[in-house]
Parts: sequence; C-alpha cells; structure tokens
Amino acid sequence: MRFNPRRNTQSSVFASLFVLCLLGTCASTLGQSDVRVREDTIYIQSAGLRRVLVLHPQGLELAGVYWKDTRWSEPGSQEFSLSFYAAQPNAEPQGIDEQTAQAITQQAAERNRTDVLDIQGRVGFQAQGTDWLPLAKISSGQWSPAFAKATYTIHTPRPETTQLIVRAQSTEEGPLSGVTLELFYEVSQGYPALRKWIRVYNGSQRWLKIDQLRLDDLALSNSLSRLTELTPSERGAVSSLRSYERADQTQGVIVGSEIPSALRTTTARGGQGYTEEFFEWVLGPTESFTSEPVFLYGYQGPVIPTVSRPSTPLDRTVEKAFQQYLHGVVGVRRPQVEDHVPLWCSWSNFGPLISEAALREMAQALPRSGFKGLLVDAGWSQSDTATHWAATTTQADPGKFSDFAGMCQQIVSQGMTLGLWVSTYKDPNLAKDFMLFPRGYILPQVKRENGLAMSFTSRWRYHYAQDMLYLHDRYGVNYFKQDLTNIRFGDIARGHESRSQKESLLRGLRGLLEAQDQVHASAPGVKLELTHEIYWGTPGVPCDLAALKHGDFYHIPPNDYSGVGHWKRRYTPNWPYRPDSLQNKLLEGCWNARQRLYAHRGLPLAAIEYYGAATVNVRGSLTPQVQRRQVCSWLLGAPSVFAGDVASLTPENEQVYRETFSLLGKLQQQYGIYGYFQFSGVPEPTDTDWHWWGKLNEQGSGVVVVVRGSGGETRRKINVPWVEPEGRYRVRSHFKSREWGTYRGKDLIEGKLELALETMDQEILEISRMTARGRK
Repeated sequence: MRFNPRRNTQSSVFASLFVLCLLGTCASTLGQSDVRVREDTIYIQSAGLRRVLVLHPQGLELAGVYWKDTRWSEPGSQEFSLSFYAAQPNAEPQGIDEQTAQAITQQAAERNRTDVLDIQGRVGFQAQGTDWLPLAKISSGQWSPAFAKATYTIHTPRPETTQLIVRAQSTEEGPLSGVTLELFYEVSQGYPALRKWIRVYNGSQRWLKIDQLRLDDLALSNSLSRLTELTPSERGAVSSLRSYERADQTQGVIVGSEIPSALRTTTARGGQGYTEEFFEWVLGPTESFTSEPVFLYGYQGPVIPTVSRPSTPLDRTVEKAFQQYLHGVVGVRRPQVEDHVPLWCSWSNFGPLISEAALREMAQALPRSGFKGLLVDAGWSQSDTATHWAATTTQADPGKFSDFAGMCQQIVSQGMTLGLWVSTYKDPNLAKDFMLFPRGYILPQVKRENGLAMSFTSRWRYHYAQDMLYLHDRYGVNYFKQDLTNIRFGDIARGHESRSQKESLLRGLRGLLEAQDQVHASAPGVKLELTHEIYWGTPGVPCDLAALKHGDFYHIPPNDYSGVGHWKRRYTPNWPYRPDSLQNKLLEGCWNARQRLYAHRGLPLAAIEYYGAATVNVRGSLTPQVQRRQVCSWLLGAPSVFAGDVASLTPENEQVYRETFSLLGKLQQQYGIYGYFQFSGVPEPTDTDWHWWGKLNEQGSGVVVVVRGSGGETRRKINVPWVEPEGRYRVRSHFKSREWGTYRGKDLIEGKLELALETMDQEILEISRMTARGRK
C-alpha cells in the first residue's frame, strides 16, 4: 500500500496510517545498528542515522552526521571541545571555613501567586587562592601536538548494543603530558539513535582543571530549521530535549542531553555540552572525569492530514518509539503510580501549620473521596518554633503530634500510601545530622530560618538517604517529597569533595541523584519525588532526563494555588471569597495543568507532577463539572497532585471524586492508561475550543480524553489516529454513560465518531479492541 501526499482524502489518511502501523513511525527497520571501519574512517550506523569519523594524526574529524544519504551536519562541526588549565601553585585547591565564608540567608515569599525566595548576602563564586594558568583549548579536529593519533575499540557491552571507544594519549612533549581522552559512542539495535559521552584522565603530577566542555560540538544543517522543545527552556535551564526538523516536518532529529538541571547547554544549532557559567572540574593526579551522555535520535515520515490537525512524524515518534528508547536505553525509570494516585498533599490551606488533629481529620475524609495517598508536607518535623518549618529534623514535632506513629499507622491501615516531606535544611540544635557530620553544611553558609543547608558534596548525602530509609522502616512511609533550594549556591567547605565552588554545582546535583539510587537499592518500592526547588531554585527548573533516571517523580514549577481561597489557611464557611470567582480560578488551574504537562511531552508524563488540583469548595465553587475537569486535565499523565481542605467538600463532591477515581483505577488496571500519552494528529491544548488526547496501550485499547473550552462548535468529530485500521473497537462514554457500539479502526481514524459537549465540559471515552470472540 502506498501513500500519495497529494491526495488529501480519507482513504489516503487510512492508507498512510496503516503503513505506519505496520512499519513503525520512525522507521526502525531502515538498517542495522553497528560500527564499521574502513582504513581510518569509522562508520557508526544506527538504523537511518549515520555518523562518520576520520582518524588522522592531527585529531578526530567529524566527516558528517547523515540521515540515509542526507547530510545533517554543517562542515566544520567538531566531535568535542574543551579547555585545560594548570593550578598555580601546583597543589589541591583548599576549601574555606566559617571565618572566610560569607553567609547567604533565604526567606520564603510569595509573588505572582506562587512561591519564591528572597535572598540576602553575596551570591557568586568565592576566590580560593589558586590561580589557573591556561594550558590548551582542544578541539577534536585539531588536538595535535597535545595528543597523538587515537586508537579505537569496538565491543558489545550488553545484548543488542554496540559501543565504540576512541582513545587518545597525550604526547610527552605536548602541553598536556599524562592526559588521556576517551570518547564513547553507543548504538542500540532497533533505534535510530546515537549516544555519546567523554572521559578525561589525568595521569600527570599536576593539578588540572577543565571547562568549556562541549560533548557534541556540531552545527546541524540549516535545512533542519524548525525547532520544537519537548521539555521547556526556562528559569535558567535549557530544554533537555529539542527537535530540529525540516520546514515540511517530514524529517528531523531529537537532540537529547542527560546533563542535570542548569548545568547543560544546547546551542541554537544543536551542539551540546555544559554551561560555561556553571561548569568546571578539577582533576588531581590519577583522577578522571566522566561526562553525562548526550544523544541524537532521528525520525522521518509523511505529514498525514486528519479531520482535526496534521499528524507529524515528530509527534508520532515522541509518543511511542522514543518513549521506549528513553526507558530501554537511556535508563529513564518507569513511573509506578497505582498504589498512590490520586495523591492528596497537605500544603494548600494548611501550609506548615499542620497538626495531628487536622491530619487525622483529613485521613478519615480522604478515603470517602477515593484518594489512595496522603502526603504530609512541610511542618511535621521538630524545629525550634512552630514557624521554623524549613529547619528540619527527622523527628516529629512533639508540639503538634502526641502520637505521630499512631497517626501514620492510621493512614497506612486505611489502605493509603503515606508520604512525607523532607528537606536539606537541618536545625543544628536538634538534628542528629550534626552529631554525625558537625561540618556537613554548605560553605559559604546558606541559612533558612534556624536551619543550615546541608551539602550533597559531602558524605552527608549517604546519611540523607539513610534517613529516608529510617522513616520508611519506622512509619511505613513509601513516598518522599524532597524540597528546598541549596545546591545552586555552591559548596567549598574544607573537607568536602569539591575543589572549587563552581565544580560543586555538578557534584551537588550528582550527589542528590546518587542518594536516590541508594534509597532505591535498599527499598525498591519507595517512590521518590524531586522538586524543582531542590533541583535548582524556587521557582526552579523544569523536569529533565537526568532527574527521571534517578527519581520516580518530578514536581514541576510553578506551584499553582488557583481556586484554593487563602492558600495557607483552612477553609471556613464565612470566607469572603465569591464562589464564581473561585470557580473561574479552579478552571484556570485546570488549563494551567494541561499547558504545563504538555510542555513536558517528551518525557513520560505519569512521572510529572503539577501542583495542584484544589479540593476546596466555597459555597458551590467546586462543582461536579469542575471536579471532572480537574481529573481530565491532570490525566495527560496521571491524576496527581490534589491539595486543599477536604473538610470543605460536600457529600456530592466526595461521591464525584470517588466514582471518577474508581473509574480511572479500573481503566488503569485493565489498560495501563497512565503509561501512555498520544497527541499526534489531534488539536493542541486549548481552553477556547476542543482538545483531546489518547491513553491507549499497544493493543489500541484505553481511553480518549476530550475537553471543550469556552467556545468551539457544539458537536465535533473526534478522530482517534492511534488505533489499528483493520481492528474493531467498542466505544463507551463514561460521564454521559452512553454505549456507542462498535467502530472499525478506519472509521475512528477518519473521525466518524461525533461528540456533543457543552462549553467547559469533558468526557472520557473508553476504547476497547474487539476480537473474534468479543471484547479484548
């Protein structure tokens, strides 16, 4: 069957989608993944993607990056570049102590309806008494006379994976005597992708420093002129996933970086590396630095017209094959949400002023609404005063909790997952951390209330992980929210692992991620959430690949308090808020959630948590229609997190939540809907017209979620491009309780299903594949 792009007919839509179902979106059958060498030319092939390297005495030349026979890289592109420096005097740079450090003070504040930090004190890099003398700026194409001609090794580190290692030894007479460079290239069978990273070894007697490190110093062809970000660039961090494609959208490449947080950079033409502002690394004798990987992922295919919006090969790739690559090759964790979603968080309407009585009240009420998880947010742990909630310990506050263990047991015994908030600020007068690590805090010192910011560049990070394991064992905690900004201020405390304040930024992020691995190794069932605040700032950076390789969930910025009334006070019947105004804000929160989740669509959305759907009803502000819109909006991924005073809910509110969450639980159990998100060939998010998306599994079964905004037509053709054309599917509306009967896949693809909705209404359509014997 052949697709003719000039024929804009329903039959051409069906034919092209049928071909895509057979062959896969990104053409994984284009060729084998392997590495071949012809004389001094190395060909790294991965399906349709090819990288050609040439070894010569002067360096390693990038002859080109190709998609089939089309060159994607501009002449002059390099494999890598970096700069070397020598310490003067030739000795390990020394850290600082309290006498030479200038303290930084943080204070929580609110602006633009979200949480921010007011910071006082000197923020910047502090001098340490070491001068760094420039030695050489190395680029791959011209590393002579610093390095001799490279050698290479090809091996198979695991099944269906081929790895090329290019190694260059320094020359004895050159400026970098004793230094070794290693470049690693990796291809995996079935994916048009090429992953690479670099290792620098210091075999000299000198103390060296590297910076300005570009891991893939290429410039993509101007023919790939269309840029799409698959995670946001904002708040000091560039996107971790960008697509560069042809203007006609039929061919392109996804550029991915596994560098964490604000430490990564991607150039306007696809070069990848570390930000000059935040990255350097000191290498003592016999020490090495291994970078995080970066990768290219190619795709191609026709742009397919539909009754709603053209389906592009980028969208089809991202929603299916690329997600498999992230999990199977890159190592992004698969989010397991069944035991705690929907999750309710105590922060809104309570703030840090929670109490045992309030939480026991919530614990009694939440099961009536169908919630499966209760996250006790900040304010539960012991501190000097009731207002010093950020200065934490891992002991419950005796002034708020007479029986914290009993309260936790109550929550767990009701079948709910118990979550706890933890932070990196510890009270030096109360926290046991200071008995074990008297100097485990950051220098320059970072203070918040009575607490000091602890350092992930010290061995304290192992105690941090062990504390979460203690809380898991002691109270049955199976979910941790990790919070508050400390890493981005740097740390050069004497005795810690960082040799420079700038180096400590990457060391701190790596230490945080290492702590996640330690908890997972000892308690695999524990779920770990990283917030944008602990990952860089308040508000902080978006989610990225590195965070989801180590953490289970990521709390994206900004915190959203739309519709909660007073965001730090409990509901009272005499609140002065107008119900219609609060209802508009509740609906605004739903729209915000859909936008923020969609902006992260390159990642598995079930791992993305947007705070938060407000469970607050002020004289009718939270109607059943608004409740269902909340659930549908967060269902781009999974319906978490909810927050607000559930004592304000009416019996009708409780019933609507309970029935809706029960429905999702059954659909998740049957189809695994949380693990999928299809958005190709249908409208992008809007709150003024119609928008829908799929949550269909590999068999084409699951749900399609449909929302109508403030306008648009009363009836709309709902096309479902993600089913098999020759399949037969049963369709059912759950909110309207209507059986639509059986449809051919071809008819669903072509929009034969028409739905009528009022403005600001929504529907969940169950799509189930039929077999010859009936329902599958």
